[in-house]
Amino acid sequence: MRNIFLLIFVILFLSCKEDVLPKPKGYLSLTYPTKAYKKLDLERPYTFDVLGNTKVYDDPKNWITIKYPDLKASIDITYRPVENNIKELLTEAEKLVFKHTIKAEQIIPKDFVNPKKRVFGSMYEITGNAASQIQFHITDSTKNFIKGSLYFYAKPNYDSILPAVDYVKKDILRLVETLEWKQ
Repeated sequence: MRNIFLLIFVILFLSCKEDVLPKPKGYLSLTYPTKAYKKLDLERPYTFDVLGNTKVYDDPKNWITIKYPDLKASIDITYRPVENNIKELLTEAEKLVFKHTIKAEQIIPKDFVNPKKRVFGSMYEITGNAASQIQFHITDSTKNFIKGSLYFYAKPNYDSILPAVDYVKKDILRLVETLEWKQ
């Protein structure tokens, strides 16, 4: 009998803790630097504006990598001359976009046309946990072709990186709007 009272006493003593309260809602607070752009300062068959606080790496074959160190992200840009192969280049670019359909929830295309600057292209926003959230290609359709992809150096979690994707998306739009082909 004594053991029963002792057991009840221990159970009551150990079970008397503070009430568990749910944690208050937390809000993600991200701050990004004010945007200031500069012209790409590499010798390439093209030029465009890049964000001033990014690091631009000179890659072979007129390719470049634009790194966002604070976001752990990069825009990888490849360049190919058009040599009567524009259809192949466009097909290859679209194949790379649609490789993401396995993980993508949605692929949203946006076309660009600027006949004055001879800039024609498309941007694809890829929602979901895909490896690349934005891909784009730009061409003058006769001499030059650029393909670009946004990558984050982290496991894809679309909800977590969405604010950063929106931040870099504005830079990609600026890149396309300011792109000029050199003669």
